[in-house]
Amino acid sequence: MSNRLFQGVIHQMKDAVDRTFGVIDENFTVIACSELGKIGESVDTFALNSGDSCVIDGYTYKSLANTQGANYIVFVEGEDVLASKYASVLAVSFANIKFYYDEKYDRSNFIKNIILDNILPGDIYLKARELYFNSDVSRTVILIRATDTHDVSVYDVVQNLFPDKSKDFVININETDIALVKETMPGIDSKTIEKLATTIADTISGEFYVHAVIGIGTNVDNLKDLARSFKEAQVALEVGKVFDTEKTIISYDNLGIARLIYQLPTTLCETFLKEVFKRGSIESLDQETLFTIQRFFENNLNVSETSRKLFVHRNTLVYRLEKIKKITGLDLREFDHAIIFKIALMVNKYLKSNPIKY
Repeated sequence: MSNRLFQGVIHQMKDAVDRTFGVIDENFTVIACSELGKIGESVDTFALNSGDSCVIDGYTYKSLANTQGANYIVFVEGEDVLASKYASVLAVSFANIKFYYDEKYDRSNFIKNIILDNILPGDIYLKARELYFNSDVSRTVILIRATDTHDVSVYDVVQNLFPDKSKDFVININETDIALVKETMPGIDSKTIEKLATTIADTISGEFYVHAVIGIGTNVDNLKDLARSFKEAQVALEVGKVFDTEKTIISYDNLGIARLIYQLPTTLCETFLKEVFKRGSIESLDQETLFTIQRFFENNLNVSETSRKLFVHRNTLVYRLEKIKKITGLDLREFDHAIIFKIALMVNKYLKSNPIKY
């Protein structure tokens, strides 16, 4: 990849530099050059420390300073002062280009391989040292999913919101999902992360008119657990799609009982529904009845408050609750029965959603 990177820059610079120039790698092989015929040629080996320069056989050589991994050397035709200046300018240019390329792609690919479980746990810290990657910081995975078609690049929008590529990594997962691996303070409060996610969602929708939902994984203190945080963010989105359809920001930490239900086998859920609704199926409840039940739960099983919110007489609500008791055998005015019914409704909703497991 470095070969193509350097050759692309040389192609743009060759008209400005009126001499043959190029780059050789640590094996002293020409990997990029303004004179294409020289690519692949070997150069006599010589010792050159990082940032140093020398003149050999009509060419001026200068090592790229502070490059990670392989030690590359720039060469320019000539032994004069101008050749030395060309070599110095090119060395700085190539070193910076290589650095930013490594920052943007090598590290991003490294993080992507971690969260997608494409790298062995034992290789993670070896690769981290090779890339001079800070492993001892807290990070959280935030998964952004665009829910409608759009012409805007959500990736670019998020990238612009988090320009510090040494700390935060924006990764394209697929055509709808963007993962943000965000460096955080140790022990950061989940509400702070949710506020950040809200800012992202507001920017995407308010400025670019793209609707997106965001799932938040838990905060982790080491690299290998990033894969877990990513899966939690995925689960948060899927669970939210079933149980919290009105929410834009769904945090794995706040899924509550919905997370437990989502992790249950569907066969167990079906058995539970059959046991709860022995007298009659949950499908026998009409929409008006289900709406009444929802409002009753929202008002903490308070008959008077619920009837007021529904604009019905208290006796009308009591009649509806008696009707539910007759159909299902559960009296929603009793706390234990209400809990069972609430869970049963969630389980039924879960089964109808055809859940995707990660």
